[in-house]
Amino acid sequence: MSRDDPSGTAPAESESTGSADTPSSAFDPVSFLETAVQRPSHEDIGPMRELLCETLEANGVDPRVDEHGNVLATRGSADADAHVVLNTHIDTVSPHVPFEREIDGRDGYPETDGEIICGRGSCDAKGPLAAMLAAFFAVDLSSGAGRVTLAITPDEEVLSIGAYELVSSADSPTRDADAVIVGEPTDLDVCTAAKGRFQGTIHLTGANAHAAEPETGINAVAALEPVLETIRTFDERDDAPPTHLQLGEATLTPTVVSGGEATNQVPADCALTVDRRSVPPETAEDFHAALTDRLEVAVPAGVGVEFRFTDRPTPFLEAWDTDPDARIVDVLADAAGGAVRPFSAATEASYFAQDAPTVVFGPGVLADENGAVAHAPREYVRIEAVREAARALEETLQTVLE
Repeated sequence: MSRDDPSGTAPAESESTGSADTPSSAFDPVSFLETAVQRPSHEDIGPMRELLCETLEANGVDPRVDEHGNVLATRGSADADAHVVLNTHIDTVSPHVPFEREIDGRDGYPETDGEIICGRGSCDAKGPLAAMLAAFFAVDLSSGAGRVTLAITPDEEVLSIGAYELVSSADSPTRDADAVIVGEPTDLDVCTAAKGRFQGTIHLTGANAHAAEPETGINAVAALEPVLETIRTFDERDDAPPTHLQLGEATLTPTVVSGGEATNQVPADCALTVDRRSVPPETAEDFHAALTDRLEVAVPAGVGVEFRFTDRPTPFLEAWDTDPDARIVDVLADAAGGAVRPFSAATEASYFAQDAPTVVFGPGVLADENGAVAHAPREYVRIEAVREAARALEETLQTVLE
């Protein structure tokens, strides 16, 4: 990787991939995490990616940075029968929150049996990354039976272009994976499913008129009434997705509305944005078609209606699930000692689950008893949880890849 590119642009010519099969014992995940949290990665992930590549090289593994900014590294034989992919992301949300290593209980942080690392990215997802790196370096692959790929993406918090291009490429490392572990803050639980998230806007069109004679126009704002009723009853229809065993029911929520230009005029336009949290097997296509059909029946005569997804260069993160009885679930849950449950947020696991049994796992929590943790000024991760995650991941890899 070029060391002269502070923007983080990946050099296309960097194509070598390391395949060291002897374990490294020098890597300390907590020391790495302390350094990583001090590298802002909410606007420019270049410095964080450079740290990651330097760390891989220092531990005897040559990273490859693809044209979309993904960092890829492999240990083990290309001919190995068993293959596990470790994935997480190095971008964080704005603004940056400075690093601190504090004793528990100060300023609303929890009381625990050990220290915590505070700062933006500490649990989402640099803590999971640190644990994954420790396991990646430590697992003994000298038997030649297994291979592990590290696939770190650059923009999960925004558009997931890196992950989408990674799984879509002809030589995708996930194509032949036996399992994918996605690093996110799960409090060491193994998460086997997550709802999808779709966003779009319902556009209503009518005709302007003077508000003194409303019958001479077509009121687009008034047409919201049957539209909102349609949203409230959307999942009561006969062909609605059934309640999911792990995720429960899908939801459809109106979130933003706009319409009208003058207070004494019948409005000719109205727009309502909706948020859809889907469950399997509903796809974005299924949802779009079903909502469009219902809206066309519901709105009054003369009102035009169209539902359009929000433009984005990658597919929406759709709902996904993995069989809770899959081997990767059993092995990782036994190693970590946590619960098996769904994950409450959308992640790039949605893309990876198309190719292989996928789970979400890592140290840290999205929220605690005092409120938000991830994506919040109070973000932290327990040091002991990072070490426990690293141990559980190493044990899992050793078992699955032996």
